[in-house]
Amino acid sequence: MKIVRMVSTGAYLPGEPIDNDTLASYVGPVPDDVLEGIQVKTRHWMVDPKTGDHLEGNSDMAVKAARQALDRAGLSADDIDFIGVSTASPEQLLPPSATIVQDKLGLQSCATLEARSGCAGAVEVLDVARLYLERGDYRTALVIGSETISPLLVPVFLDRDPDKIRMRDRLGLYSFGDAAAAMVLQADDGDGDDGRGIRGSAIGSVGGGRKAGMEIVGGGTATPIHEQVKAKRLVELKVDVVESGKFTPYVLTEALRELCRRSGVAAEDIDVCIIPEGNAGYMTDELEEAGLLTPEWQAMEGKVVENLTEVGATGSAALPIALDDAWVKGAVKDGDMVMLLAIETSKWKYAGMVLPWTAGVCPA
Repeated sequence: MKIVRMVSTGAYLPGEPIDNDTLASYVGPVPDDVLEGIQVKTRHWMVDPKTGDHLEGNSDMAVKAARQALDRAGLSADDIDFIGVSTASPEQLLPPSATIVQDKLGLQSCATLEARSGCAGAVEVLDVARLYLERGDYRTALVIGSETISPLLVPVFLDRDPDKIRMRDRLGLYSFGDAAAAMVLQADDGDGDDGRGIRGSAIGSVGGGRKAGMEIVGGGTATPIHEQVKAKRLVELKVDVVESGKFTPYVLTEALRELCRRSGVAAEDIDVCIIPEGNAGYMTDELEEAGLLTPEWQAMEGKVVENLTEVGATGSAALPIALDDAWVKGAVKDGDMVMLLAIETSKWKYAGMVLPWTAGVCPA
């Protein structure tokens, strides 16, 4: 079996950052204590908030993140054997976004895969990619998480008096951002483990029988299209903030326990933990309140890294863009044992991976 290593990451954020004061001018303010809970100070949107016009597309963002990751690895698009994309906001239902990215990278032939698992999707695709590489089917895999959530947000406030927008609608407007991030994996030609291969992974869905924490309603086939077009908004993002706050700690705790078990790496042996769920102190308070501050979580103290404050909740891009940010800033270093852990609240999924950092120092 081949040994697979992470060789680089890349990221792309569209447009200029939109801070909370600027956003308040469009959608109205939220109380300071609510802002503290949301934790987001800036976000990037691929739409013009003044007009609603799209300035670029999901696949454009994905390709820009991919090219940066390839450049940093000293690779070209021709080196790619496998492209995996995670997105819940494709430009259209078909063709798959992965094939559009392939086209824009100039590849006539390539293995492709797409997942629609929200925040958990990029890690799910990363795991599938490494399995293909480990068994020798391909040598170089490009895995991308790309999300354009702003097109669902703008109709909530465009051409409306900010004072007339309900507070519960403002919560989503302040929470989400658009982003794309990419990860490049390569398999060694030689066999055998030198201690620097991927340790293990875990995925799960623990929402059976439980109400969804988030839904994107409309645009599908659940109800007749001629009925959907009569709705106030054809596609609408719905977030159950209360349920998400209550159940997220349980999902995270099960994910952490299962990931440690499946990877064979104890929590105390993790050097850096990428969890795009907000600042570690806030998350610790939630875990403690739920009675879930387990020894595994206590072992993670001071190790959790994320960048939610700067980019907002970015769905499929959340984990890889937090990883890229950590690499660029030097928070993850060569030889570190890194845990990637992402959860998706729509139906309570998680996906995680443990791997030693093998990409060295970020070149740019």
